[in-house]
Amino acid sequence: MAYVRVAVLSVHTSPLAQPGTGDAGGMNVYVLQTALELARRGVDVEIFTRATTSADEPVVQVAPGVLVRNIVAGPFEGLDKNDLPTQLCAFTAGVLRAEATHEPGYYDVVHSHYWLSGQVGWLARDRWAVPLVHTAHTLAAVKNASLAEGDPPEPPLRSVGEQQVVDEADRLIVNTEYEAHQLVSLHRADAERIDVAHPGVDLETFTPGDRTAARRALGLDPGEQVVAFIGRIQPLKAPDVLLRAAAKLPDVRVVIAGGPSGSGLANPDALVRLADDLGISDRVTFLPPQTRDQLVQVYRAADVVAVPSYAESFGLVAVEAQACGTPVVAAAVGGLPVAVKDGVSGVLVDGHDPDDWAAAIAGVFERGPQTMSAAAHAHAATFSWAHTVDALLASYAHAITDYRARHQRADVPPRRARRFSLRRGVRA
Repeated sequence: MAYVRVAVLSVHTSPLAQPGTGDAGGMNVYVLQTALELARRGVDVEIFTRATTSADEPVVQVAPGVLVRNIVAGPFEGLDKNDLPTQLCAFTAGVLRAEATHEPGYYDVVHSHYWLSGQVGWLARDRWAVPLVHTAHTLAAVKNASLAEGDPPEPPLRSVGEQQVVDEADRLIVNTEYEAHQLVSLHRADAERIDVAHPGVDLETFTPGDRTAARRALGLDPGEQVVAFIGRIQPLKAPDVLLRAAAKLPDVRVVIAGGPSGSGLANPDALVRLADDLGISDRVTFLPPQTRDQLVQVYRAADVVAVPSYAESFGLVAVEAQACGTPVVAAAVGGLPVAVKDGVSGVLVDGHDPDDWAAAIAGVFERGPQTMSAAAHAHAATFSWAHTVDALLASYAHAITDYRARHQRADVPPRRARRFSLRRGVRA
């Protein structure tokens, strides 16, 4: 009995990178956690990503059935996401060379994440005669329609590249039904080729716990009202909105955990200066990007977690916080209305007016965050990586079946005709 093999492409950010640094964020978590869950089902996963330091081993076994291949493409440092299109040829060559060491027909499906990976996956799909499944995670048109003040728009190159990948992918996986609608309306995607797979949360790691102990570990006053922001520090994520709202809430301490990213790298001290200008420096605590275990402590220490992003395809931070029993105040954008149950596990805010955010946060404190804690935990429990992978396996199966039906040619390896089982992710 042979097991299905998936080649996962994540060009611009490694699943092994620390979330909250550089371009590492929710996508990193998604790629790694789905790979681990696929491996538990007997699926072999090889993740191709770009090496960013000379210390990166060419191949890293993360867990049984999960390999990360660090492909050398361009200089290790000094390239940001907008520079990477110049390195797609080198990255693609590395991917194809790695596959060439295997027998023909080694991989059964290619799953690309973000448009840069989709460009590589498009070529790999044609070269390997396997279907391409693509997850965009974010779309340039969506980000450009809701830019933060001063944030540069995504370049036309990306919009063109995304359209090409949408047109070429055999199946498209989205985080929410709303994202599916965006693909259809903005990119004229075929709705019949779109599958919805809600991201999950590690319900064994992110759990409720002792708030006082968590605050003690972080050096916070047990009696304070605490609102936390967790994520990359950049205009898109709008941590400045939280600070401006907090300036209107004199009894609230703000905890900000994360590092500069994207356009935020051009002004890495902007939030520190903003807190000083607002006169709230004494009640703002800045923390560096946190490990998973440290994140749990931050979520537990907070009374409320704020997610004020201008665009968010889903919002893993919101689900992780709720899994720890912490209600969330989030912007009503993208997938956040799915991640947060408005009025039950948290509160959704229309727009980014600091007055509205201050009122929403104050409302949660007046109600009592603890009154929403159980509901927040219960809502988060409806999301799991097991459910996500159920949807991924179904999408892979559809992709393989449809691809086989369209390519009944002699040059398609005979093993393609083997039956693919959804339940265990195996071929009979």
